[in-house]
Amino acid sequence: MSIRLADQPEPLDVLAVGAHPDDVEVACGGTLAKLAADGYRVGIVDLTDGEPTPFSNGPKSRFIEAVNAAKTLGVCERIQMDLPNRRLIDSFEARIELAKVFRWTRPRVVLGFGDKTPMASPDHHQAMLLTDAAVFYSRLSKWDDYFGGLPTHVIDRQLYFRLALEPMTIAGNPFHLLVDISATLEQKLAAMRCYGSQFDHKRGIDDRVRAAAVMTGSIAGVSAAESFAAARPFVTNNFFAALGMDLSPGPAGEPSNIRELSLRHWSTKKP
Repeated sequence: MSIRLADQPEPLDVLAVGAHPDDVEVACGGTLAKLAADGYRVGIVDLTDGEPTPFSNGPKSRFIEAVNAAKTLGVCERIQMDLPNRRLIDSFEARIELAKVFRWTRPRVVLGFGDKTPMASPDHHQAMLLTDAAVFYSRLSKWDDYFGGLPTHVIDRQLYFRLALEPMTIAGNPFHLLVDISATLEQKLAAMRCYGSQFDHKRGIDDRVRAAAVMTGSIAGVSAAESFAAARPFVTNNFFAALGMDLSPGPAGEPSNIRELSLRHWSTKKP
């Protein structure tokens, strides 16, 4: 893909990376729909076109499915790369190409695979390795010859997802967070249904994905949720927002340096 600086779009807030069209919808479609509805600029990158695949009519048909799914979620950009399906490998050249996408779209947050998917496509794990490397390559200076003049871009946060049919957490990573998708679960399922070639022959797939979201949400007391793990821990300046609480100090909340101090002795002895 030939990229000119003048063609760069407005930066994305969040960019999700999948190995194939439909990966992102299954993994975090509810979260992407929620963010898009809240006004954030959300994008998707498919590393391959997903072809060949047993029940598809070919790349054009699969691309139409991906476009319809993106419209259903409300995302503002979808990029389909031409890395090879079924032969996706974490190579230097592929890392550079994905890093170019990051430098072009300039996301604040990148979402991607967080582990292997046993008995499913090995492309998923390769996508994780590629994403990890490209997040790093995106910010490297003194390497201009590889990036066609695209300036460096530092990605602020990287989160891992897992497919919604797998365990709720990623083993060995303690930095998990859940996103409430109670309001967008049906939108996620509608986006998945755009992929007739992938899911029409899989009986009960809606029920399985719904059950996984409900189970994930139940551990945090909401109707449905998606789980993410941070690539590395991060800090927050908003204590209550980090706890999932919409709480502000209100008009009575004065700065601590001018607030009157109240002192009491609290006796636990009976009079």
